[in-house]
Amino acid sequence: MARVLFDLCGIDEGLRFSPYCWRVRYALAHKGLDAETRAWHFTNKEALAFADYDKVPVLVDGDDTITDSYAILRYLDRTYPEAPLLGDGMAEARARFFKHYAERALAPAMMRTIIMDLLNAIDPKDRDYFRETREKRFGRTLEEFHSPAKGLAQLDAALEPLRGCLKEADYVDGESPAAADYLLFGTFMWARVVSTADLVSNADPVYGWIERMLDLHGGLGRRAMRITDIEGAYR
Repeated sequence: MARVLFDLCGIDEGLRFSPYCWRVRYALAHKGLDAETRAWHFTNKEALAFADYDKVPVLVDGDDTITDSYAILRYLDRTYPEAPLLGDGMAEARARFFKHYAERALAPAMMRTIIMDLLNAIDPKDRDYFRETREKRFGRTLEEFHSPAKGLAQLDAALEPLRGCLKEADYVDGESPAAADYLLFGTFMWARVVSTADLVSNADPVYGWIERMLDLHGGLGRRAMRITDIEGAYR
């Protein structure tokens, strides 16, 4: 039975922007595993009822159904041990740190920078849901939350640990990428797909890492549809 990855889409079914799904897409490519990516919308909760879950990613692999991006990476290592993602206990501890770093330091700064671009990239039928849930989370309207200057300043400060790491090696995981890189890079793919905002300068060590990550696995990230590829068709 073919693997199926339920993957969040936007105004075009080819516009896939979930940072958590991008983590899994890179992990599957790292393992050399194919999967059908099935488009899913925020409001299509019924489609995931079989998994007893209401978010993506959801990976179906034969008789196994796995939810949550980090749990999926762990599952892939257990089930397909070749080309490990997490490796030994020390590597897994590193990956857990970068997972939380991406979610708690980088994503909030990026969100403040790109939130209105993100709203425009979401399918119109999902926008009310997105606005209602995010405004409840932020305690303010999206327009009030949106502050690119503050977001970029916050991101610049948050990137300092990553800069230090990338001055010493090409990847967070060392000479070659693995789970920590993918857990981080999903957040950058999220921003890249929905926005044209320049988050880092081309003189930044992080910029070089982004370029290397985009080229991995046959240019997986570089080939991804971006809002700039389709925006004229939806005006």
